[in-house]
Amino acid sequence: MSRISGVIISYNEEKHIGKCLASLQGIADEIIVVDSCSEDSTREICSKFNVRFIEHPFQGYVEQKNFALSFVQNKYALSLDADEELSEELRESILEIKDNPEYDGYKFNRLTNYCGRWMKYSGWYPDRHLRLFDTEKGRWAGTNPHDKMQMNPGSRIKRLKGDILHWYCETFEEHMDKANNFSSIMAEEYFRQGKNSGILTAAFHKRWRFFRTYFIAAGFLDGFRGHAACSISAQASYLKYIKLLQMKKDAKEETGGRYF
Repeated sequence: MSRISGVIISYNEEKHIGKCLASLQGIADEIIVVDSCSEDSTREICSKFNVRFIEHPFQGYVEQKNFALSFVQNKYALSLDADEELSEELRESILEIKDNPEYDGYKFNRLTNYCGRWMKYSGWYPDRHLRLFDTEKGRWAGTNPHDKMQMNPGSRIKRLKGDILHWYCETFEEHMDKANNFSSIMAEEYFRQGKNSGILTAAFHKRWRFFRTYFIAAGFLDGFRGHAACSISAQASYLKYIKLLQMKKDAKEETGGRYF
């Protein structure tokens, strides 16, 4: 039997981490939680499960997940965010291949609960993620906050049946707060990469994001929550580029240059 390490990063996830850990029971042979110094009862909830709880200051999603991988003792790792859990169908799919995994990595669909509705459109589903992988052949990469698993060339990948259940937010205000936070992280990453921005760039990305998710990805079929989700996500895209524009302006002024 192949042993699997469950790996979770968390911060103030008392609402959901219990469901996450419960879904790993019978699947993961060890569970590692790397927590960014939570101020709620996350640690107390984790203490009720057989987990290795490690506190580590947050340095970025990619960095935090790779740090967590450094503690894995088994060949395969199953990575979940603290606000995610395995559906029963996905648990069964993993158990079917656990004795003899033939692939280097396995992808799952992710089904997101947004303000009480499971989103089937709006670009939010099937939202496939590679989360079960051979730790010798994969590392976390991507641009924060959008981490992704990067497998070595030639790695064999398969999709398993079942969903990761993602408890994203309960209110529109919570989504707006996340949009504001994530847009700041993205703007900072783009600034470090030397990317440029402008008013027209920001406006274009906002309109294109809404058109793509609401019309092309059929967000209108998700009802009024679909319209809200697509609108807030479009605004986040706008904020990302307008914040980058402000950063470029500030940096130029600090060096004595002028910004036009």
